[in-house]
Amino acid sequence: MSVSKISREIIINKLVFLYGRDRAQNTFKKINELVDRYQKNSASKIPKADFLNEKDIVLITYGDNIQATNKNPLQSLFKFADKYLKQAINIIHILPFYPYSSDDGFSVIDYKKVNSVLGDWKDIEDIGQKFNLMFDLVANHISSESIWFKEYLQGNPKYDDYFISIDKDTDLSSVTRARTHPLLTKFERKGEDIHLWTTYSPNQIDINFANENVLLEIIDVILFYANKSARVIRMDAIGHIWKKLGTSCIGLIETHHIIQLIRAILNEIYPDILLLTQTNVPHKENISYFGNGYNEVQLVYQFALPLLVLHTFYTGDASRLLKWASHLKHISDKTAFFNVLATHDGLGVVPVKAILTDKEIIDIADNIKERGGFISYKTVKDGSKKPYEMNITYYSAIADPKNSEELNIKKFIASQSIILSLLGIPGIYIHSLFGTKNYPEGVERTGQKRIINRKKFQYNKLKEDLANSDSREHKIFTEFRKLIYKRKSEKAFHPNGKQEVLFLKKGMFSLLRTSPDGRKKIMALHNVTAKIQKFCFTKNQYGLNKKEYFDIISERIINIEKISLTPYQIMWLKIY
Repeated sequence: MSVSKISREIIINKLVFLYGRDRAQNTFKKINELVDRYQKNSASKIPKADFLNEKDIVLITYGDNIQATNKNPLQSLFKFADKYLKQAINIIHILPFYPYSSDDGFSVIDYKKVNSVLGDWKDIEDIGQKFNLMFDLVANHISSESIWFKEYLQGNPKYDDYFISIDKDTDLSSVTRARTHPLLTKFERKGEDIHLWTTYSPNQIDINFANENVLLEIIDVILFYANKSARVIRMDAIGHIWKKLGTSCIGLIETHHIIQLIRAILNEIYPDILLLTQTNVPHKENISYFGNGYNEVQLVYQFALPLLVLHTFYTGDASRLLKWASHLKHISDKTAFFNVLATHDGLGVVPVKAILTDKEIIDIADNIKERGGFISYKTVKDGSKKPYEMNITYYSAIADPKNSEELNIKKFIASQSIILSLLGIPGIYIHSLFGTKNYPEGVERTGQKRIINRKKFQYNKLKEDLANSDSREHKIFTEFRKLIYKRKSEKAFHPNGKQEVLFLKKGMFSLLRTSPDGRKKIMALHNVTAKIQKFCFTKNQYGLNKKEYFDIISERIINIEKISLTPYQIMWLKIY
């Protein structure tokens, strides 16, 4: 069996665009060989799955976030997830679990091995028996300790063009930077100094997709992950993979052609695999990775949400968030937004630059510093410094030191309810499940600001905290899980359903969600302030033809002519 006629045409057209006709024909032959090899195992490995629905919730975690004696970290994670999350979470994103040399896993030494400190492939497969899995494809770069790079430095001709060597005096001022260190790093190869492209760090060497053999290597890795039962493949830093001097080197047309090529290959052999792009860019550029809705990725992050939601709760004004949400459009029945408030990374500023003013961003930064967080700045052309990343746990960011813990917990849960009710599917960072506070000891120990939200849990201690009804962890986890259960039971929250933003009051973030068949509706009301918010609906407004509706959060009947939300209260009203 080989690639179908339709996919063959797509793949060859992409290869011709990238490499020219002669190289394209030879590359397609090798792709066909890869497809043949993996097709032999695909039918039994990947069960047929529908597209995502309202029951899909993603947990984001490191492989070693849960630690216990007498078990390796992946076994401890599985034990925890199986005991506490089985009815709530159905997809687990295990952040890079491969051998690595830096950046908490994102400098991969070997794409096809499991870090022995965490466990082995059997442990991954055991988790995959009860949960769908998301794997990371760290495609832009590989560790300086990888075999590829070591062989390259030793002069192995196979790896001659696997990396990007640039004259150190080349003008690279147009390149969009992800970090502040120099873009080029000096190495020695065959007795000569060379300067290689290193977007993220001197230990993370960018690989050269202009070499078709590199593309073939990465296609092989993707098919390997699919064969290991990945349901979602997260394409880390994918926007940077194609370099062209004189351009920004981010989100170039060649990058989109590569993603379309990968999608065409997966459609042939693993049609149920979902691709997610990690592109920390403005919204318009971000959603370009959907392509036409069917030919690129199925999922994109909503990276504007973390700071937009913080701005909303800091100011008690949902206007900016409402306006932004009102522009979200359903792309196709095979795409969805991936809504997150916290991840293993910091909170990026770039996605909100066209939404919030410089002053509003600085105000958020000041609030985060007051709450024990850190701000990373970059120097702009006029010499001034502006924030580009903020590091803090989301609970510490939301919580007001002047509030009681009880009120802060309500405020935090209200913030999380927003990603559960928005168009798309929610991704929940493991620390948000428990309302973890900042981890300054880790920052002090490592010197890395991002460690502030990467604390590790001891299984037995976490178990005690979750069993203690007076603990913050118990209260947040219990409320969070209740919200998840309620979301999963409502077809109105289907990612392909309709979303109408309701501009009711600036102190309320409000949505009307409708199921794809139009029969089920939920009106989601969020008080984003510490004050009571009162509102009265008029007859037939938003199709409301009754005075009373059931609130699935409080499990009470609500008179919509006399709605009153206490500080940070949430209502999900059934409108049917």
